[in-house]
Order: sequence, then C-alpha cells, then structure tokens
Amino acid sequence: MKLQLLLTGNELMAGDTIDSNSAMIAELITDYGWRIGKKVTVGDNLQLLENQIRSLAAECEVLIINGGLGPTVDDMTSLALAKVTGNTICEHPEALTHLTQWCEQKGFRLNASNLKQTMLPAGCHIIANARGSAVGIRLTIGNCLVLATPGVPSELRTMMNDEIIPLLKRQFESDYVQTQRLAVFGLGESSIQEKVNAAYPDWPDDVELGFRASMPVLEVKLTTYGQHAGEKLGEWRSKIMGLIGDHLLGDMPLTIAQAVIATAKQHKLSLCTAESCTGGRIAAELTGVPGSSTVFPGGIVSYSNALKQQVLGVSESSLASEGAVSETVARQMALGALQVCKADLVIAVTGIAGPDGGTKEKPVGTVWMAWGSRDDLRVEKFFLPLDRALFQTLVTALGLELIRRYISGIPGLPELMTRRR
Repeated sequence: MKLQLLLTGNELMAGDTIDSNSAMIAELITDYGWRIGKKVTVGDNLQLLENQIRSLAAECEVLIINGGLGPTVDDMTSLALAKVTGNTICEHPEALTHLTQWCEQKGFRLNASNLKQTMLPAGCHIIANARGSAVGIRLTIGNCLVLATPGVPSELRTMMNDEIIPLLKRQFESDYVQTQRLAVFGLGESSIQEKVNAAYPDWPDDVELGFRASMPVLEVKLTTYGQHAGEKLGEWRSKIMGLIGDHLLGDMPLTIAQAVIATAKQHKLSLCTAESCTGGRIAAELTGVPGSSTVFPGGIVSYSNALKQQVLGVSESSLASEGAVSETVARQMALGALQVCKADLVIAVTGIAGPDGGTKEKPVGTVWMAWGSRDDLRVEKFFLPLDRALFQTLVTALGLELIRRYISGIPGLPELMTRRR
C-alpha cells in the first residue's frame, strides 16, 4: 500500500503547534507492515491545499489528510476536497445528526459556526468520530482513497483505531509484521547496541532492532516479518531481555512509576516520599498511576529548612553544620516521612537543581537520595550537572528506580549512574 500524509494548519507552519499526529499515525500502522511514503505540510491556503491534494492523490493509493475540519474560516479541507472532486458543498445528514447529538451530550448550544462542520463534499462518506464534533470524510480521487481527519490528537487516535485501520485492513494486505516494545531505564541505546554486537554478531536481517530514546524511559523495539514472525520474535525477545537484565521495566507502554506501583502491590508494601529539589514530582508520578492509593499513603514536599524541621523532624544542628543537601539531612527526611506517613518504604531527595545555589563543595547538580525502610535505609550522593528541568526529571526517575530495585531485591545501582560516578 502506498500511503501519504497531508497536514494542514498555519499553527504547524508557524511552529505554534508541534506535529505529533504524523508520528502517531506512523506508530499505529507500523504493525501492519504499512509505511508513510511522503508527508507534506501546508498552511491554511485553499489553493495550496487543492494543489497538494491533486498531486499526492495521483501518486498513492491512500491519502490521509489531517486538520482543517473545524468550525472556523481557516478550516478549508472540506471545500478543497469539493473543488478537487468537482462536487458542491452541502449539508451532510449524518454529519448533522452526529453534531446535534454531540452538542446535546456536552450541553452546548448548536450555532452557525458549528454547522460549518456538517458542510461536506456531495457524495462523500463520513468517518465516525466518537470523541469530537467534526466527522471525518471518506471519498476517492481517481484510484486513491482519501481519508480526512480532524487535527485533535485524541480524536485522531480513536478514529485511527476504531475506523481507519479496520477499513484499511479490509482493502489492503498486511505483511505479517509483529512488534515487541520493551521499556528500559538505566541503559543507553549505545550500551545496549554494544552488548548486542558482542553477544550476537550474527543478528538476523529479518529481525529489526530499533530504539526510541526519551527521558527517562528508553524504548527498545523488535520487529519481525513473515509468516513465522511470532516464533522468531519470541526467540530474539528473550535474548535481548537477557542482555538488558535488571534494567528491564517491562513491556511498553510503561512508566517507572507504574513499575514501582505494580512491584509494591506484589510485595504488599506501602511507600511514601520526602522531596525537596524535585518539588513533589515523585509523588505526582506515583499518584498518576490508577490504583496507587493502595500503596502510596502520601508524600511531603519540604522545600524550606523550616518545613524540614517542623514536619520531618530534621535537626536544626544538622542543617547548620552540614546543610540541607547532605547525607544526614537526606536520612533524617526519610525517617521523618516514614514516621509521619506510617509507610513501609520511603524515597527522600534533597539537592541543588540550579541554576543558582551551588558552591565549590556542592555544585549545582548535587543530590543526596535516601531510600528503603527504617531498618535498612540506603543513602547515596549523585552528581547530575543538567539544566533544572532535566535534573528534576532524572532525579525523579532515579528515585523511583532505586526503590523498584530495592523492593525487587536487585543489588547495585543502574549502569547509567555507575558510569556517571
């Protein structure tokens, strides 16, 4: 199948909106062996839109147009399709029914601007949109199937999964593609590739190994092709998992917080936090996981020294003699949180996120972490000389990973941190 994309919107051209929709589409179709051959982005200009629709439709079997189906004057996809196909624009009864019901459900009053979304090229079919007010458009131009979709990412994802991919599967062959995605923390892609090169120099050509680097979780992707794809995928997945070892969190999509919550539930342990330099981000990651309340009673953000003393019981003398960013204070914060929250385990962090506040002895990027239980509390200093946002992201992830390893009985630190040290 020859598939191409056309994205429209001045906000994309100006950089006000980052194009994530094309990446989403590519990700959703890849398991079927389909690839995007070309991607074109144009602004809200009717003539440009017409020209690109004609050009792209002449080159491919499927053209997905994303954006331009809204209620405002700069939404021109319907009109452009009508002009290219030589049809008039008219009110589509199914689109009107959908819009009327959507407004009733949301408690909105249907107005003239909304009704613009029901004005579609004569003779077209609609693509159902279970989440938004604008339906999609399906029609043919020559030998090309054209599918126009709204630009809202959540609406596009639902339409791709529920409507467009099933439609494409009925009309086009799949190439028996199977993919496994593994979530990894503490190993970089170059480190994993080195391990693969050393262990498996005869890596097969029909098993594609890929990486998607992000912070903090690295995605390792295995893709196999052919009628026996599943058998080969299982074999090489096991080999990769062996190389990744205890840095493997599980199957994507997965966050470190989700892995921590699942591990704590499995061992029937509760967990609390005491945070300074991360400002509550560890607690936010944990509470972002549904069902986290069964293992996470709460956390304390003690940014000031006064609060460290009043709530967590950090001693004034320790703050005066060693400073807030010290082994002693991290330990006292952890013990104080365990006492206040009545939890089994704790993560405590205190550090210098910057860009100011560092000294020669304690430069920006210094962080002390304490994790474990009251009777087995680990305390360690790390140095992460990163910008403030990245520092907080990595400290949050590292704190979660350390407690995951602790609960699971995994010795040592992630390789990422031993290399940094």
